[in-house]
Amino acid sequence: MLVATRHTWVLSEPGPPARGLDRLGPGWPLKVLIFGFPLWWALGISSFAFLIAALAMAIDMFRRGRIRIPAGFGVWLLFLLWVAAGAFLLWAQAPGTVEGGGIGRLAGFGLRYLWYLAITVAMLYPLSFSSRDLPGLTVVRWLGVLFLFTAGGGLLGVLFPSFEFTSPMELIIPGAQTEGFIRNLVHPSLAEQSSFLGYEQPRPKAPFAYPNAWGNNIGLLLPFFVLGWATSKRRWQRLTMPFIVALAMIPIAYSLNRGLWLGIGILVVYAAVTMVRKGHISGLLALLGATVIATVVLLATPLGDTISLRIETPHSNERRTTVAETVISTTWAGSPIAGYGTTRQVQGSFASIAGGETPDCHQCAAPPIGTQGFLWRLIFTTGFVGTALFSVFMAIQLAKHVRRIDPISVVGCMVLTMSGVFFIVYDSLESPLFILMLAIGLMNRQRLESRQSTAGLSVERPTLVT
Repeated sequence: MLVATRHTWVLSEPGPPARGLDRLGPGWPLKVLIFGFPLWWALGISSFAFLIAALAMAIDMFRRGRIRIPAGFGVWLLFLLWVAAGAFLLWAQAPGTVEGGGIGRLAGFGLRYLWYLAITVAMLYPLSFSSRDLPGLTVVRWLGVLFLFTAGGGLLGVLFPSFEFTSPMELIIPGAQTEGFIRNLVHPSLAEQSSFLGYEQPRPKAPFAYPNAWGNNIGLLLPFFVLGWATSKRRWQRLTMPFIVALAMIPIAYSLNRGLWLGIGILVVYAAVTMVRKGHISGLLALLGATVIATVVLLATPLGDTISLRIETPHSNERRTTVAETVISTTWAGSPIAGYGTTRQVQGSFASIAGGETPDCHQCAAPPIGTQGFLWRLIFTTGFVGTALFSVFMAIQLAKHVRRIDPISVVGCMVLTMSGVFFIVYDSLESPLFILMLAIGLMNRQRLESRQSTAGLSVERPTLVT
């Protein structure tokens, strides 16, 4: 039985004593996910590891017995119900799209809904612990470890762009060794070759499946790493943190991810404003000095040439704009309230119904409507109502925490703000939203416990009520 209060749900049955993986300590599913991530990548299961971890986290929450809920959780539940209702629209015909779809649409819808459930678990999981049992900075430092793996994979991708190997998953899944979507998910490689600058340029992606996924994740993980190492009790971590960030800028530049570059710029501005609010003038001067030095270094090295050429080569701007316009017009004309449940394939190309991909022009094929950015996926799959529900929930999180100056809230709002930019250009419904929801859970726990402390109440250790 589930007993609910305003902010807490309590299960009436106690869980079994700790054994097995429980001996790894509080938060062990998250710890295993993060510290084992290079292994999951090598095995070919990194794209599914977050889903598996979410299942373990849900079981762990149920066994321990208490779940606190974040601000606006009712809006989030309504959003999940709205997404689920999209199952009734999977075979609705969207204007200008290919008819039919078969069982593949249902499978794709089911997978994406699993991801929505997984990120919900990621949000609730930190709230199921007290700060004494699982300190927020502990989770921050774990995410900093994932940043190190991502930055390290990026550096290796720059140095050894042709390195790849066959994973065990490729040998198990039928057809996974041929080119295609499944192969990209299970085939470990350090970089992906791109030619839109006029020459072959490797873009780092390890330990993720795509360069854009790499850029999305490393941008969101960067604030966690900086906070975790800047507040470390180990002097060597505090001293080496700026140098590690500087090294990470190399694969960040070679990733050619303009959205990532913009996101990092937003991080710097947000950090500067926060330091002004806190009155940390010395920290503000150090940040400005580091920014000036980084800019000079970039302009004085070949990295600057790569960045300049990327900015001068828009490449995907027109394509992304067309996708966005098509998503908005098609959804508005056919199903503005609920969307279409899942993505659709365009008839031909955007230029002509007779167009499409050719061996010499892969870009001639229009991408599925509802890709090329999470915002466009939201609009097309859940309609303008579903998009509004998601946006309202995120706005509630920002409104509740943006004025707080504790480190967890500051980093959480940084990640939330950066995600708003990434939603426009990246398909974020996987590990990036998992990371964002962890941040939201940590922020809400910090706020709830601060409220208890201010009211003169002791912060309880999560207990069972029978």
